[in-house]
Amino acid sequence: MSAVHQPALDHRRGLYREDVAGVIEQHRADSRKYRRVHNTLQNFIMIGSAATTTVAALDTGGKLTWQNVTIVAIGFAVTLSAAFTGYYKYRERSYFLLQTADAIEEEINAFTLGIGPYSEYDQEHESQALKLFTQRVEDHRNEQRRRQQQLDQPADQATPSSQPPAA
Repeated sequence: MSAVHQPALDHRRGLYREDVAGVIEQHRADSRKYRRVHNTLQNFIMIGSAATTTVAALDTGGKLTWQNVTIVAIGFAVTLSAAFTGYYKYRERSYFLLQTADAIEEEINAFTLGIGPYSEYDQEHESQALKLFTQRVEDHRNEQRRRQQQLDQPADQATPSSQPPAA
């Protein structure tokens, strides 16, 4: 019967929305799994390479002084810190998250005060202003997701839309 009679558009959209939610969750679960495996292997590589150079530096011919051990320990810590900082890009992630939070806060203030893009909406058209507000906030969130994905790309493939200022 359903092959002959096509359901109403609203019903088809509802079914589609339910199906898409499952697809989205499956993609996100797979993404988390692959990211976890990749990060685990990358961490092993970084720690292993720092540990290898540290162990090689400890070969002092039997003369282990506190100065030698301190220098090796500091070298290990710096190497490991540089590796994790370079790989995970904490500074860039922080910058982009703060940029998005500031943009969303700006939208909230403009919406609340009825200024900027919301100045043309009066009390009667509050639902239209809310629709615009929702769309603009979602645009900011989508841009943040794109930036996050670009940070997760290898350096030769990533071209972020906006770089944080140099330190």
